Amino acid sequence: MLDLATALAPHLEADPRPRPEAGDRLAAVLALVIEGEEPALVFTERAAGLSRHPGEVSFPGGLADPGDENLRATALRETQEEIGVDPAAVRVLGALSPIHTFVSAILVTPFVGTLPALPTLVVNDGEIARVLTVPLRALVAAEEQREVRAAGGGTWRGWWYDVSDLTVWGATGTMVHELLVVLEREAAWSIV
Repeated sequence: MLDLATALAPHLEADPRPRPEAGDRLAAVLALVIEGEEPALVFTERAAGLSRHPGEVSFPGGLADPGDENLRATALRETQEEIGVDPAAVRVLGALSPIHTFVSAILVTPFVGTLPALPTLVVNDGEIARVLTVPLRALVAAEEQREVRAAGGGTWRGWWYDVSDLTVWGATGTMVHELLVVLEREAAWSIV
């Protein structure tokens, strides 16, 4: 039987080249899968004092810096800065579809990487309130589509995950949904 990384890698974009719209900024995040008997995703809860998306649950990552070689390097650098994961330890498999965050005009490329086990983390308290690992099985069980009325009168429709004491939704929810679809449908990896 194929391991999770071997099954997943062929269904991800090896060299993503997102095309931002005028005024968009590029960013990258890392959907970090901890392998093992019970594969799990690593999430961060953003610090309450941040100017963008405070308190929200997301993947580690952030805006591209001019010194980053590419968006893969951005995702790895930001993950190291936020939670202390050594970039050399991560097996990056490829990227999911870029996600546009309309509120903040950012085009985010989500990379998927694996680690055999969760290392000791060094959390940047200025950016991250806490780090959480959630089994993929729990995400599958919790997945639902929701509609949420925005303060400005619009409606957000997307994927929602209430797991334990956290809620994943928005752009991160879309990324989780795509990852689960790729795992189950494309890579034929049974999560449940």
